Amino acid sequence: MSDTDLTFPTLSLDEPPPWQWPMPPSGARRYVAPPPLGTPQPCQIETQTGLKLQGVMLDFDPAKRRLQFRATSGGTDASLPFAGVRRLTLTAPLLPAARAADSPKERMPPAAQERDYTLQQVGNATALALTGRTAGHVLAAEGLFLFSPADEDGALCRVFVPRTAYSRCEFGPSVEELAARHWIASPAKLVEAIAQQERAPVIPLGQALLALGLLTPAQLERVLQRAKGKTALGETLVDSGLVSRADLQTALAHKMGFPLVDLERFPLDPQALALLPRRLATSHRVLPLMLDQQRLVVAVDRPGRVLKLRQLDAYAHMPIVPVLALKSQILVALNRQSGDGWNLDVSDRANFFATAI
Repeated sequence: MSDTDLTFPTLSLDEPPPWQWPMPPSGARRYVAPPPLGTPQPCQIETQTGLKLQGVMLDFDPAKRRLQFRATSGGTDASLPFAGVRRLTLTAPLLPAARAADSPKERMPPAAQERDYTLQQVGNATALALTGRTAGHVLAAEGLFLFSPADEDGALCRVFVPRTAYSRCEFGPSVEELAARHWIASPAKLVEAIAQQERAPVIPLGQALLALGLLTPAQLERVLQRAKGKTALGETLVDSGLVSRADLQTALAHKMGFPLVDLERFPLDPQALALLPRRLATSHRVLPLMLDQQRLVVAVDRPGRVLKLRQLDAYAHMPIVPVLALKSQILVALNRQSGDGWNLDVSDRANFFATAI
């Protein structure tokens, strides 16, 4: 057989997908798709020399580490290397998308991931660091992508900091983490809070939402300014998508004096766990915490869950005292119990996530 008789299959190599600007990390809400790359977009550029330039980003090429820019003040279009840019902000914000009918009922509040960031400039320890707030970040080969809260509720401005612009990146605690520092983390403090519950003052709803880490002060201020007493604060927050109805119910319960527990620090009592069947706990999202004399203290995300639990035959056969915890923490805590307590098997997990609404 000659070489000319040999035939080889044609190799078809898929082209890599075109580069796209990263979107906020998973866990955040969905956003309306931004314009495709190459579409002029208003922006602000902070240069390595300290200038702030207003204009339009015409193109962004991560492979060549360059962007095309046109200044608002006029002049010719410029090709800027990433090395000359300290921070780029696309000033037209990403707007929240309408919630799809099939989207998950469990959704992280927009404020939950919001935190401060600090970026130290390369080669200049005395220079002022880049600072701001972001609702998540994406680290890529070309640099750091951040998502700064905009003036509109839930909207985010996309920010890019080239790798050449910073030597160290630090993120502060999130809104939820800051709030959790004030939540109850010990059995003794919880018993004390339960005893004081009836005498606890009723706090404003906004204060309860801030204490839960469900809103930032800036978000609350904007909503109060917009509502101006014409609409109930809770309904305004739910309608705007800043707070889910389930989170609103948690905040209303905390407003009325229900103690709030930090499940990431609170030590669970194995004897308490053993008193409540795990299938019952997972299907009703109730987490046994501790025994207080002849009472079982359980964490729920809203008190109505315990009222439903009491209507069933299978429960702990002793008075149940509800306290509050964030639903996200209850989900995690129920799903990781092991050792002296009880542990969820595969069927329990499936039942838990199907019924935890």
